[in-house]
Parts: sequence; C-alpha cells; structure tokens
Amino acid sequence: MLELKEIVEKLELEPLILKESPFIMKIKGCYIGDLLSNVMAHAREADLWLTVQTHQNVVAVAQLLNLGGVVFLEGHLPDEDTIKKAKKEKIPLFSTGDSAYELAGRLYNMGLIRPRL
Repeated sequence: MLELKEIVEKLELEPLILKESPFIMKIKGCYIGDLLSNVMAHAREADLWLTVQTHQNVVAVAQLLNLGGVVFLEGHLPDEDTIKKAKKEKIPLFSTGDSAYELAGRLYNMGLIRPRL
C-alpha cells in the first residue's frame, strides 16, 4: 500500500481537484479499464482507476466502489460537470499524458500492480 500523495508525486500526475480532495488515502492496487460494468465488477476499494472515460458516470462508479482516485490517461480531461461532481463526492481526479501501458509499468515498479488472489 502506498499513500496517494506519494503516487501523485512519483508519477507526476496532474491533480484536477486540489483542496476538495486531500490525497491521504492508502492505495491498495490499481484497475485499468474503460468499460464501466467491468470496473464495477472487478475494481476493489482503494484502487486507483486508470481510464480514458471522462464523463460523470466515472465519478459515480468511483464513489460507489470507494476508489482511491481516477487517473485520466493520454491527456484526456473531464468536462466541468464531471469535475464539479467529483468535488462534491470528494473523489480525487488526475490527468497524465501517459498511456495505460506506460503508467501500469510505472505502477508495477512501485509495487502497486500485483496478481489478485
């Protein structure tokens, strides 16, 4: 487990919500996926979710599963309504220019991606 703040700093993620969402949660793992039904079925509490989806339903899924945050990949950015909803629900949002493959490799090297038992 790593603190979200440490992950954000090491991976140089761009926070999209600052004061509203303190980065104190311990991140247990990571889930990569864009199909919301798969995320709901397989992501686990305190996971960091990597996706290119940017609509409001991303925040709803993150809140439902108590995820540690959402990282928008490849420079994708959510619209203002998604950011407002994330602020309200206190869901940390981040952006990166990295692809899922690149970011997953970096997370693996940090010990965050491991086979699920």
